[in-house]
Amino acid sequence: MVRDSRSARAAQIAALWLACCRAAAGKMGSMIGRMHHVVVDCPDPAAVAGFYSALLGLPVTYRDDDWLVVAASDMSSGLAFQRAPGNLPPTWPDPAVPQQVHLDIMVEDVAAAGARVLTLGAVKLDGENVYADPAGHPFCLIRRPRWAPPIPDDA
Repeated sequence: MVRDSRSARAAQIAALWLACCRAAAGKMGSMIGRMHHVVVDCPDPAAVAGFYSALLGLPVTYRDDDWLVVAASDMSSGLAFQRAPGNLPPTWPDPAVPQQVHLDIMVEDVAAAGARVLTLGAVKLDGENVYADPAGHPFCLIRRPRWAPPIPDDA
């Protein structure tokens, strides 16, 4: 049952991503390429990939000593985590070490999701619904917009 709901969620994510890409391509002219992964530098890729795997309910689909991927399947794009020794975590909201990139994670219930991400190893940062993953990268929990399909509760 959980695997079926994850497969359905992965299909919904893939369909939405494809629709967005097609819409953007139609507005921007011909497509040169397609995004493969969003890659995040971190000192411990296994720990950070494990965090996002649990947060997003998606499996780790590729693993070696210095590179892990979290995606719907081994045939889809996703989040990749690469070892970067000496990587400094962002100092949100202080710009001394900028965040450079952050993820907005849509959830049904922001307060409940906040409690759950803390149990996964996230740290609450200053700002409304702003957290850091175990390597210090900021991410925000946002209420699911009405246009997005509901997020199944696998808790």
